Amino acid sequence: MRILNYALYIVTAVLLIMSYIKDKKKTKMALKKAWKAFENILPEFLSIIMIVGILLAFINPDVIAKLIGSQSGWVGVIISGLVGAITLIPGFIAFPTAAMVLKNGAGYMQIGAFISTLMMVGIVTAPVEIKYFGKKVTVLRNIISFLFSFLVAYIIGKVVSI
Repeated sequence: MRILNYALYIVTAVLLIMSYIKDKKKTKMALKKAWKAFENILPEFLSIIMIVGILLAFINPDVIAKLIGSQSGWVGVIISGLVGAITLIPGFIAFPTAAMVLKNGAGYMQIGAFISTLMMVGIVTAPVEIKYFGKKVTVLRNIISFLFSFLVAYIIGKVVSI
């Protein structure tokens, strides 16, 4: 896996150099925009990672495994799905967070349900969605997305158990 990471870094560096050779001004502008985006994301990213880190320090991995571990079954999947549905976390923060929780005893199906509902169900954002799409469409979309996340969790569970 490390070799793949190094290969990606090398390819990225080569492409950046090629871009710089082709158009120095555009490449510098792109790097400045990327740095600005990184600066905007960093505080949010670090705060979530710190909160999860503190929670993981206080919560025993056995508790995580009991609540949302692979032995928790569909109850754990439902708990994870509900937490994902009411949580508002951007994907670039959700995936590293899910990886940390997975390393601390969470199950794959449960993490699949969490990430699926997090990305597809918007309880927190429902008022804005209702404003633009109407209550019926919003509720229907969220219900279908919530149910679909359990299908995603089921498929992940089958794939992982192969």
